[in-house]
Amino acid sequence: MKMSKMYIRTLREVPAEAELPSHVLMLRSGMIRKIVSGVYGYMPLGKRVLNKVENIVREEMDAAGGQEILMSAIQPAELWVESGRWGAYGPEMWRVKDRNSREFCLGPTHEEIFTDIIRNEVSSYRQLPVNLYQIQTKYRDEARPRFGLMRSREFIMKDAYSFDRDQEGLDASYQNMYDTYTRIFNRCGLKFAPVEADTGAIGGSDSHEFTAFAENGESQIVYCEKCNMAATDERAECVDAPASDAAMLAAETVHTPGTKTIEEVANFLGLEKSQTIKALLYETLDDDYNVNGYVAAFVRGDREVNEIKIINLLGIPEHALVMANEEKMAEVTGCVGGFTGPVGLKNCKIIVDSEIPGLRNLCAGANQVDHHTLNLNYGRDFEADIVANIKMIAEGDPCPVCGAPVKFTRGIEVGQVFKLGTKYSEAMGATYKDENMKDQVMVMGCYGIGVSRTMAAIVEQYHDDNGIVWPIPVAPYHVTVTVVKAKDADQMALAEKIEAELSAKGIEVVVDDRDERPGVKFKDADLIGFPVRIVVGKKAAEGIVEYKLRTGGDAEEVTAEEAVSRASELILTALNAHK
Repeated sequence: MKMSKMYIRTLREVPAEAELPSHVLMLRSGMIRKIVSGVYGYMPLGKRVLNKVENIVREEMDAAGGQEILMSAIQPAELWVESGRWGAYGPEMWRVKDRNSREFCLGPTHEEIFTDIIRNEVSSYRQLPVNLYQIQTKYRDEARPRFGLMRSREFIMKDAYSFDRDQEGLDASYQNMYDTYTRIFNRCGLKFAPVEADTGAIGGSDSHEFTAFAENGESQIVYCEKCNMAATDERAECVDAPASDAAMLAAETVHTPGTKTIEEVANFLGLEKSQTIKALLYETLDDDYNVNGYVAAFVRGDREVNEIKIINLLGIPEHALVMANEEKMAEVTGCVGGFTGPVGLKNCKIIVDSEIPGLRNLCAGANQVDHHTLNLNYGRDFEADIVANIKMIAEGDPCPVCGAPVKFTRGIEVGQVFKLGTKYSEAMGATYKDENMKDQVMVMGCYGIGVSRTMAAIVEQYHDDNGIVWPIPVAPYHVTVTVVKAKDADQMALAEKIEAELSAKGIEVVVDDRDERPGVKFKDADLIGFPVRIVVGKKAAEGIVEYKLRTGGDAEEVTAEEAVSRASELILTALNAHK
C-alpha cells in the first residue's frame, strides 16, 4: 500500500478538547475524528486497528463455542418493561418514539433481546447450553461524555449471553468466558487483571471486571500483595474496626458554632475524626424522577460512604439515589444541614454502618444549628432501620481476606462477566422442558467487552512522547518502508521489493512514498506507531537500508535482506504467540 494513495491526515497540534493520551494521540494520528460530543468516527488507520481487535475477539469467542449473530440496536420498550428495566435503567438510556408513538430505545445492552430469542426458539434441555454473541454499536446518553473513546455516547461492544440448564452449567459457562477473556486481552497486548466487581444495572450475582492498568483509568482497584485479593473499590469489603469495651458515658449536647464539617467539629472539640459520626443525606426517586423518600446514612467520621452499597441495600437503580435538598428534607425529617445526627430523625430511612454499633462515646450532630452531641452510643441513644457495611475501603485498610494492608491502583474497564442467574429468564418466561418434561427456568450469564474502549486502553498503555507504540497484533500496519526520495528510481525499486517480500509472508506493509521531507515522514511513522520502520535512502543502490523498531533502540544499517528477515521473524512470532 502506497501512503501517497492513502487517506491519512495527521495533526501537529493537540486538540483542545483532548485530555488523555489515548484521546490526544488517536486524534493526532488520524485514527478517529469527532462528530459531536461523545460520538466519534473511525478513519482508515483507526478502522484497521478496530478490525484487528474485533477479529481477536471473534476468533477467541468462536474457539470457545460462541456463535455470532447480529441484532438491531433498536429495541422495543415492551421487552424492557417485561424485564422490569424500562424505568430502572435511568437517564443514560436513549429513548425514542416512532411515527406511531411506539416507544423504543437505542440498546445500551441486549439481555432482553437475546432472552426473547431463546425463549421463543429453545424448548428442550437437549438444546442447551447455548452461547450467542454479537459485535455491535451500543448507545448510552452519558451526562458528561469525555476522554474520547473511554466514555462516549456511542461505542462498539462485544456482548455474549449464555443459557444453561442449571447453576452448575452457568458456572462452567462463566469460567469458559473468564478464560476466553484472558486470552483475548493477552493477544491484544494489554497488562490487565480480572477483579471482583459490582453488577450494577445488569444485575445478577457474581461478576468480574477485566481491568487494564492505566494511571488515567476511571476504575479504582483495591488489591492485596499478600493474598492476591483484587476488587473494584465499589465491590471491596471494608473490615470493621475492633469493637470497644469502654464504658458508656452520659450523652451531652454542646455548643459548636460554625462547625459543619467533621474536621471543624473534631478540631473544635479536641477529638479524633474517628470519634465522630458523619451524616450523608439522600433522597430516593421514583421512575418519573419525583422524590419518594429520604435516607440518612451514618459512618465513622474518618470514613467515606460507598453509595453503591446503599443502592444495593435499598434495591434501587443508581439514578434513583441522589444527594438531598437539605432544606426540603429538613421539613420532613428534622435534619439540619451540617449538624445532622441519628437521634430524633423521623420520616426517613436510617442506615448505620456496621462499624458504629461496636464503638463507644461518639460525637454527632444534634439536629440543632451549631450544636453536637457527645457520648452517643448505638442501642442506648439511637437505632437504625438498617445496619450494614456501607463504608468505602481506604488505602492501607486491612485486606478483608488476609488482613494485610491493601493498596490502590487505577485501571480501565475493558470487559466484564456476570452471572445473571434467573433474573431475566424468570421475568421473561425463558423456560425449557427437562428430562421429565417439567418446565425449568434457564440460568443465564452475560459477558461484555468494550471493543472501542479496548483500543483506547491499548494506547494508554503503549505510547511515548512521540506517539503511539502499537503492539504488533493490533497495529494498523506492521511495517512502514520510508522512502527518503520517492523520485529516486533505485530507492523506489528497493522499497517495492521489500514490500513484495514482506507481503508474501503475510506481513502488512505501507510504503511512505509521499513528497515530504524525511523528518515529516519519520514523525508521522512514530505518531501512528508502526512497529517496524525500514528507511530506504542514499544507499539503496547498494542494497543497504536503515532498520528501527518503534519500541526503542538505535537505527541500524543492514542489508535489505536482513531487514526483511528480522522484520518477518519479529512480526510472525508476535502474531502467533498466543494462538
